[in-house]
Amino acid sequence: MRNEYETAVLSRILPNDAEREESHQMGKKLIDAVFEVAGVPAMMTGSVARGTWVKGDKDIDIFMLFSPELSREELQEKGLAAAYAVVEKFGGTSEEKYAEHPYLNAVIEGYDVDLVPCYHVSSTAEMKCAVDRTPFHTRYLIDKIASLREDVLLLKQFCKGGGVYGSDHMTGGFSGYLCELLILHYGGFTQFMEAASKFRYGEVIDIEGYYPDRKSVRALFTEPLIVIDPTDKSRNVAAALTPTRFSEFIELARDYCEKPGSCYFIPDAPTSISKSEFSAVLERRKTALFALSFKTPEYVADTVVPQLRKTMETIRAMLIKEEFQVHRAEVFMGPEHSILIFELLVAELPNIIVREGPPVWNHPNADKFVAKYLHQEEFAGPWISEDRYYTEVPRKYITAVSLLEDRKKIFSGALGKHVRLSMEGGYDVLVGEDIWSEEFAFSLSAYFARSSHAVRKMRQLCDE
Repeated sequence: MRNEYETAVLSRILPNDAEREESHQMGKKLIDAVFEVAGVPAMMTGSVARGTWVKGDKDIDIFMLFSPELSREELQEKGLAAAYAVVEKFGGTSEEKYAEHPYLNAVIEGYDVDLVPCYHVSSTAEMKCAVDRTPFHTRYLIDKIASLREDVLLLKQFCKGGGVYGSDHMTGGFSGYLCELLILHYGGFTQFMEAASKFRYGEVIDIEGYYPDRKSVRALFTEPLIVIDPTDKSRNVAAALTPTRFSEFIELARDYCEKPGSCYFIPDAPTSISKSEFSAVLERRKTALFALSFKTPEYVADTVVPQLRKTMETIRAMLIKEEFQVHRAEVFMGPEHSILIFELLVAELPNIIVREGPPVWNHPNADKFVAKYLHQEEFAGPWISEDRYYTEVPRKYITAVSLLEDRKKIFSGALGKHVRLSMEGGYDVLVGEDIWSEEFAFSLSAYFARSSHAVRKMRQLCDE
């Protein structure tokens, strides 16, 4: 039984018969075009194929099914050639993108179309690359999900409203396929929400019963939510879901079940922050904000973002090792530039740092430690505290800026491959209000407005 909010949202997001027919006809035209230009079969996958797309989303995924006898190089060559020929046939525009191998993203007759080459295999056991699995998802779900399409749409819109929709690395949330499997397993939106409100870390869902019990599943997978792919028992469909997004969804589900509202289905409107507002926030917080800015590597976000995070964590560890207390760290990827944000409690440290030496009873090493610092007169030491030697020495990095500007130090760490190459071309260390730019006005606003989506929804309900 739908409540008034769910009925209202369905009236907004459910495609009508004409829209469904138009999308399917477009898919059919693209499939026919693939066969015409390349002589290979193709199939439409994704939410349009399964009837679980949200009104207004004009995304079509076409998988071109090539012989498994082709090498990977031949698949890429023939696949891209076919994709370009299809785009040319329709007079569309296109851009090469890269997942496991190159594919073409195109705009054709108003639709956002992905033309993806894959191997035409008879089972997932015969897969030669990860994208070969995708057609099996559609074959598995297309009939099973038919009577639950409205429930899938509600869950997708709920996830969008809560900021947890999308399995890309920047979001780390729920994919469309994951939403479909969850609805299929629980039998409806209401049933799933009630179950999700009680989820705990390590929740297991095995629709096809591939494993004898949850313990055996948890021995193989460690993610917060484990949903075994019905088409491939070695894969967790929820692998991209981060612990944070998982926990945020539990909070959203719990609050919605207790007090439903239309705001749960409406994404928060993005807000920007002006330079004067940014400066005022810095003044209130009294922390030290730094950023490393460099040109964004020319790769898709799913490649760049993990590398940005890896680089951020490496530099965060460097700061902490040098005794700078990092309050928060974040990454933002813009179209032109990317930045690594570090918010420290202090920007400058004392001139001294205490070095710990060996225990007194460790005779050879203890003697070496004392000899090394015997003639230093600038600071105290060596001295004994309990059973160990200590001494004070001059600190190498008194300011955070001096560390961040030390290229030799920064590049000595484990940085993301493409991020390193970009930074080697030059990076800027920005301090305080100099970090603000139009490119990151929305990202910086979100950084300072940090609160869980459920908390924001609760505030909206209080204002209604």
